[in-house]
Amino acid sequence: MALDADLISIKGSWVRHARSASEPLPDRDPLPDSRWQRGAIVDALYLADKEPTAWAEWYRLLAEHGVPPEQSLPTYLWTWRLDVRLANLSNAGRLARVGLPLPSPGQHTWAPFQTIGEELYADGWAGLIAPSAARPAGLVVCLYRTNGPIPGATPLPPPKKITSAPVPPKGMTT
Repeated sequence: MALDADLISIKGSWVRHARSASEPLPDRDPLPDSRWQRGAIVDALYLADKEPTAWAEWYRLLAEHGVPPEQSLPTYLWTWRLDVRLANLSNAGRLARVGLPLPSPGQHTWAPFQTIGEELYADGWAGLIAPSAARPAGLVVCLYRTNGPIPGATPLPPPKKITSAPVPPKGMTT
């Protein structure tokens, strides 16, 4: 049975931090698990709607792993141009339609989100848009990645090199 999700067209600039200035989306082995998918099922590219959302996600990840920000520098902020059609899970009501609460930080909360994300992938969706767990005022997109480039997602070089940790954004949760 298909999930009760609406289609939304997303166009414009989105951002993500990356460890490399030359590879906006490096190959990874093994493929990592994240909130909306398990690497054993499908890889994904996660992007944030704005820089504060990307930084909140970065700080959340570091906090969860107990890594001081200085140990993850330099990092690079990549801008991506999107022109994609996704499952719209962008607010509490849309999440509730597929049986999910608003996301909260922590890997221990991922399992039900992974189940829904993998169902969307199996149903042929290119990805989804949802609230950020690290900054609820922000949005993230999860784009499923099989092999090669992701249709409708283009990195825009050069990335911005970040050599000192930015001020944690307002509205961040960890």
